[in-house]
Amino acid sequence: MTFPVVGMVGGGQLARMTHEAGIPLGIRFKLLSDTPQDSAAQVVSEVVVGDYRDLGTLRAFARGCDVITFDHEHVPTEHLRALEADGIPVRPGPDALVHAQDKGVMRAKLVEIGVPCPRHRIVSDPADVAAFAAEGLPEGAEGDGFPVVLKTVRGGYDGKGVWVVRSAADAEDPFRAGVPVLAEEKVDFARELAANVVRSPHGQAVAYPVVESQQVDGVCDTVIAPAPGISEELALKAEELALRIAKDLGVVGHLAVELFETRDGRILVNELAMRPHNSGHWTQDGAITSQFANHVRAVLDLPLGDPRPRAKWTVMVNVLGGDYPDMYSAYLHCMARDPQLKIHMYGKDVKPGRKVGHVNTYGDDLDDVLERARHAAGYLRGTITE
Repeated sequence: MTFPVVGMVGGGQLARMTHEAGIPLGIRFKLLSDTPQDSAAQVVSEVVVGDYRDLGTLRAFARGCDVITFDHEHVPTEHLRALEADGIPVRPGPDALVHAQDKGVMRAKLVEIGVPCPRHRIVSDPADVAAFAAEGLPEGAEGDGFPVVLKTVRGGYDGKGVWVVRSAADAEDPFRAGVPVLAEEKVDFARELAANVVRSPHGQAVAYPVVESQQVDGVCDTVIAPAPGISEELALKAEELALRIAKDLGVVGHLAVELFETRDGRILVNELAMRPHNSGHWTQDGAITSQFANHVRAVLDLPLGDPRPRAKWTVMVNVLGGDYPDMYSAYLHCMARDPQLKIHMYGKDVKPGRKVGHVNTYGDDLDDVLERARHAAGYLRGTITE
């Protein structure tokens, strides 16, 4: 038996790190990348440069692949159905992936299967947004119901395609994209959580510890594993919810369920991602089996690995680009200061605000682990100089 070939659509850092996880297993990767300079294209040996939106390109790429998977959710659903009709395993398949591609479809399905979500509906124009806002007012309450959150149903990520609007006059921009707009209540949450699970085609599934995800300007900044102070009951509820969503939607591979923990102790589903996810990067160094390794196992229908943590606390902090392009020169300080520090860089050009890497730290004292991760990420970025 020859070792299988995994076809990865998308050349970003998720593909790069998934490929890395397959190397010890002898798994071959074939990459469909936008450019030869993309993060994963720098390290995968077999790279096809082409447009994932073109069905002919996808079909040609899929020849010789044993399974197709993704580092983003943007491949047209109808193209994935065509690949399946050609007999090519697509994991996750289009019937599952559409729920990560289209927020309107996701919300409708989650409501159908009884998953708690923020109040929401598709809106047609700014006047309809105002009507939606007013619908959320308690009886007899004063005000207009704003602010509300508006999201384009397709194409958004890292805060893009998301607006917090405070009046109907603020609600013009989302409708200019020419795609349906989803309105949601602005949840008064205590913090954001994420439940990461992995499911294989034959139904085996594993759940990682629920983590706290801290955002800055709509971009994930820090992930703490496990979520500090979370009750065993709430953590178990979040894990079971993510596992149920994975099963009911037929997910194969990694599923990240982004959650709001409300101030009255409930959890509401915010977003879904059906691929390795930023909230799971801590697993590279903090779990017995990383999200990337388990995603590879799942799409190949291999037995899944142990998701348990290796340390009491693991913290991931993203390294964002700033005005300091020479990050390599910072290694000397960071590695000498913290020999246990794990640095993961993506091979990207440094641009302000761009995710160019992340760091992981771990240990028994949360304050110490947090300080070490934030110092390293800040020093690499150039915002800390001592």
